[in-house]
Amino acid sequence: MSELHGYYLEDLSVGLSERYAKTITDADIVLFAGVSGDTNPVHINQEFAEQTLFKGRIAHGMLTASLISTVLGTKLPGPGAIYVSQQLKFKAPVRIGDTVVAIATVKDIIAEKRRVVLETVCKVGSTTVLEGEAVLMVDVRR
Repeated sequence: MSELHGYYLEDLSVGLSERYAKTITDADIVLFAGVSGDTNPVHINQEFAEQTLFKGRIAHGMLTASLISTVLGTKLPGPGAIYVSQQLKFKAPVRIGDTVVAIATVKDIIAEKRRVVLETVCKVGSTTVLEGEAVLMVDVRR
């Protein structure tokens, strides 16, 4: 792995894993609502959110999912890799003050297509809040 480039396909192996952790703040949720246009009141209005099954505000699912993109784009495979697909299952809500740990683990390498398949998981403590699978295109050494 060079300073500016992430892993090359030849550097990857099944089981290789990286993580990124972030504590979700009110500002994160408000800014994400502004950037994405998703102003669902369950995310930004406490009085409304208290009347839902969540009994309070929750972070956008895609805000949580974006932490997977952080792992993939900065650590594993890292800079130079291109997202091809992402499958997601949202398992539990994320709230203001929760520290989300996004984990990506190499599950399969498809060398002939320059693809890597990664298991993607987000956890708050021992609770899995999101799980899925990503496919990325990865450079080979020239």
